Amino acid sequence: MPVVVDMSSDIFSREINVADYDLIYAGAQKNMGPAGVTLVIVKDDILGKSGRVLPSMLDYQLHINGGSMYNTPPVYSIFVSMLNLRWLKAKGGVAVLEQENIIKARALYDEIDRNPLFKGTAAVEDRSRMNVTFVMDTPELEAEFLALAKERNLIGIKGHRSVGGFRASIYNALPLSSVNALIDAMKEFEDAHTA
Repeated sequence: MPVVVDMSSDIFSREINVADYDLIYAGAQKNMGPAGVTLVIVKDDILGKSGRVLPSMLDYQLHINGGSMYNTPPVYSIFVSMLNLRWLKAKGGVAVLEQENIIKARALYDEIDRNPLFKGTAAVEDRSRMNVTFVMDTPELEAEFLALAKERNLIGIKGHRSVGGFRASIYNALPLSSVNALIDAMKEFEDAHTA
């Protein structure tokens, strides 16, 4: 059975053995580049073996035969991805970024677990290093915490509209100082709401 994985959220955030997968798909808008670029790594021996006729845009053999330019490529997005990959390489590569991501995620999860006002939404063994999701122990305080976050220029942490709570996306480009700013706001909120 072919092993196919969507690595949109964690591509280039941790070391992987590419040979373990038959096909890797990743939307680039997280750790590789802007929206509009998609990365696909596919083993030659699974090409043409879907068992059905595929639309041309989903037939990777056509893309390969066309030098990855079966259709008009998003040139600007590819250029920005190239710049980002150069930045990644200059930092020391994926291994260095993986260690930074571990430190960022650990710091934020430690605060979520320590702070009585917040709780994580994912099981500990399933926690993401890229998207940290959490809620307030008292949901009525969520709007007030979002207001404090906005005052501290911590934007984009409101959770998905169907889930609520909070989601801190801490992709490669986000520095530890930004994670620490969120942690500081969580501590400040705790100080203001606990006796």
